[in-house]
Amino acid sequence: MSGSENDNPSWDPGQYLGFADERRRPALDLLNHIPALDAKHIADLGCGPGTLLPLLRNRWPEAGILGVDASPEMLKAARDAFPAADHPNTTWIEADIGTWCGDRPIDMIVSNAALHWIPDHAALLPRLMDQLRQGGTLAIQMPDTRHGLWRDDLRALAKEGRWKGWLAGFQTPASTESMADYHRILAPVATRLDIWSSEYLHDVKGPTAILEWTRGAGARPYLDRLPDGEKKGFLAAYGKRLAAAYPAGTDGRALFPFRRLFIVATRN
Repeated sequence: MSGSENDNPSWDPGQYLGFADERRRPALDLLNHIPALDAKHIADLGCGPGTLLPLLRNRWPEAGILGVDASPEMLKAARDAFPAADHPNTTWIEADIGTWCGDRPIDMIVSNAALHWIPDHAALLPRLMDQLRQGGTLAIQMPDTRHGLWRDDLRALAKEGRWKGWLAGFQTPASTESMADYHRILAPVATRLDIWSSEYLHDVKGPTAILEWTRGAGARPYLDRLPDGEKKGFLAAYGKRLAAAYPAGTDGRALFPFRRLFIVATRN
């Protein structure tokens, strides 16, 4: 993978929003940990379909909010959900969040479930801190890509059977570091630094729901590399693995643990 968000998977807003409530919970947890801040200019990197906008508006109603995303499909969903006539202080732009630079010092840069798609966090995060005003805040939530049986199943399946020719050696672009690594990266440029992880236990409608969840994000890079005629078979084989990893109970439901990383840093 090169250092561009454009190398990341295609996005289907409808598929992604199929689990909107579950995806909104960590966003709320992130925003609730942000200290008191007079934010007039906010950038939402990897804004997707606008998940954070109502939450940001609730706390900073007068702020100018810039949503940045590389996916035209996601930005269209955001513009349709939050039309300019009703949201005059909101701007949506198509740009690579791995290289985006603001045209002014920013009070807060927030990113919810996006920066794990961008490589080289040792360079990326200090560069984002540099774009903040003194005392400004960087707030990040990312899935922890080092954990999850469903991720292990994807990696194993990519090395097997008839899909090996397309997927052998493929490494998903999604990647996160340890909390200690993020502390090492950010401590020199932060006056306040809060880093933690949380594992959410989702009670979903069986292993099929987990398949649909992962199709909306983590499995997409694998599917994008397969010919159309091979995707159905790959998903069927993946679904069998998920059924074994996350068996349904007597009520037909399954428990899906999902670990996420959180970072809130104040620029020195």
